[in-house]
Amino acid sequence: MKNFEYFAPTKVIFGKDTENQVGALVKAQNCQKVLVHYGSESAKRSGLLDRIFSSLADAGVDYVSLGGVVPNPRLSKVYEGIELSKQEHVDFILAVGGGSVIDSSKAIAYGVANPDTDVWEYFAKTAQAKACLPLGCVLTIAAAGSEMSNSCVITKEDGWIKRGYNDDISRCQFAVMNPELTYTLPPYQTASGCTDILMHTMERYFVPFDTMELTDGISEVLMQTVICNARILMQDPANYNARAEVMWAGSLSHNGLTGCATLGGDWSCHQLEHELGGMFDVAHGAGLAAVWGSWARYVYKECPERFAQFATNVFNISCDGNDYEKTALAGIAAMEDFFRSIQMPTSIHELGIDVTDEQIEELAYKCSFQDKRTIGMMKVLKREDMVKIYKMAR
Repeated sequence: MKNFEYFAPTKVIFGKDTENQVGALVKAQNCQKVLVHYGSESAKRSGLLDRIFSSLADAGVDYVSLGGVVPNPRLSKVYEGIELSKQEHVDFILAVGGGSVIDSSKAIAYGVANPDTDVWEYFAKTAQAKACLPLGCVLTIAAAGSEMSNSCVITKEDGWIKRGYNDDISRCQFAVMNPELTYTLPPYQTASGCTDILMHTMERYFVPFDTMELTDGISEVLMQTVICNARILMQDPANYNARAEVMWAGSLSHNGLTGCATLGGDWSCHQLEHELGGMFDVAHGAGLAAVWGSWARYVYKECPERFAQFATNVFNISCDGNDYEKTALAGIAAMEDFFRSIQMPTSIHELGIDVTDEQIEELAYKCSFQDKRTIGMMKVLKREDMVKIYKMAR
């Protein structure tokens, strides 16, 4: 069994109408002024922002707001938030939205707390943050798990480079999670979010060594739960119980719980998708679905027993005569069938992109950090391996 550390300090307030507690939660942080950071106008139209502003005002908490975060959040918006926060003397950030808003908020928090460093240096891996403003969030999309994770991902428009940065100092102080706030999400966004949740678990699950039975069991049940409830939500988007199951799964999939004794996991698919998201601005979950099957078929022979276990314990596919390779391939096909059942792509072409050989070479070059790094744990992938997977996926 591998050694591991588990750290999940975020306080979770889960259930109906919990957004009305925001004022008291923020006031307990002893801050002077809050930046309320959000995404689209839907937060205004739904009345959510008004409820949050009222809650803050009732608690006597001063605030300023900044909207406009987009999927694959942009560095330019982060810079805007940093400057606004400095001007307004903000000392706490409240993210109202999904993973993109929370990620943007974390990046702003790094930038404000480290005024002598360009925040992009953290994502470029040329510096490490020394401090971070405290954050909280009101979650409106079940997907990224940023509400309980130590990670954030930002896209730099100059070169369209998408990079992540992980540090425990960015973990939210609290996460307000009302499943009702996800009712109005379009089906594609709900499906993409469910895919992202699954992939956060699968990235940690697919490793080429013995793991903890308990961690595997948690991961397998989590995956079954998301698969079941994703199908329900495609037919009944206002099903509270299904929304609640998916929302809680999103947090548990990315707060480190499913990575205990896996040495952190593989993460190749996320790295491959980050380049697709940077170049083509695709929905993150959909991009993951588009590359996962090709990655899995490229690497499964490194540990077919692991993929066979996935097939058996998640999709109830029997492993006759210990034919691990046959069972592994059946499990990969079953996952792709699930993606199709919720209208997720299983190729780059199904994302609406006909990627050229030249673009594939560029994707792999960027993913390998200009041929300076490898990715993956199930199978260590060099730049030439990345090219092959992208070509299989197109």
